Amino acid sequence: MPTWLEALVWGLISGGALVVGAAVAWFVRVPRLVVAGVMAFGAGVLISALAFELVDEAEKGGGLAATVAGLLGGAAAYVAANIVLARRGARHRKRSGDQQPTEGEQAGSGTAIAVGALLDGVPESTVLGLSLTTGGVGVPVLVAIVLSNLPEGLSSTAGMKRSGRSAGFVFGVWTAIAVASGIAGMLGYALLVDARPGTVAVITAVAAGAILAMVADTMIPEAFEQTGLYNGALCVLGFVVSFAVSRY
Repeated sequence: MPTWLEALVWGLISGGALVVGAAVAWFVRVPRLVVAGVMAFGAGVLISALAFELVDEAEKGGGLAATVAGLLGGAAAYVAANIVLARRGARHRKRSGDQQPTEGEQAGSGTAIAVGALLDGVPESTVLGLSLTTGGVGVPVLVAIVLSNLPEGLSSTAGMKRSGRSAGFVFGVWTAIAVASGIAGMLGYALLVDARPGTVAVITAVAAGAILAMVADTMIPEAFEQTGLYNGALCVLGFVVSFAVSRY
């Protein structure tokens, strides 16, 4: 299999976890506490993968200054885009409760939620494609993304359903995000396969900064709202599992 096609497949797999989570939430009544618990676990998994895989590798390839600049730049870009989307109705796009506005309450919120979901998912798949430029796919990163995307799809779809979004809208959004994730993975490899290690390192750091900002802004608040004092323990458990996978 050509490597660019492999990157596409891994991106589709990571994005497909969102569709699986959406299907479970749409057809099965999953307790919000369970969804939040898995979300907390997934947040810990992602944080571990960021620290021990993405950021560490970026620093080795591009140096400390470039890595720090990339992290700050990625976080700043994500936060700026998220502020714009929040004002248009996408602030609570990962919430499973009644926080998401209906289209009647805020016109254009459906589009904002869809764009927000795209903003959350693309950086993750891009780093999968980037990992193929230096060898095989980063298994700990892949596991982290899948384990975080599943509860994201669960939680966000539960909120969409409560706000009256149609099945066509919900599955259309997540299918489009899955396809976009595949394309992002493919482009992450195809455009940077011949790039200098320093360039790959900086772009990896930018993506890592965006992902970390997303975890802090959307995943952890939703998890804490339901799990309360158990949130920290679940997050640390996810961190430990991911760290063990990375060292196995």
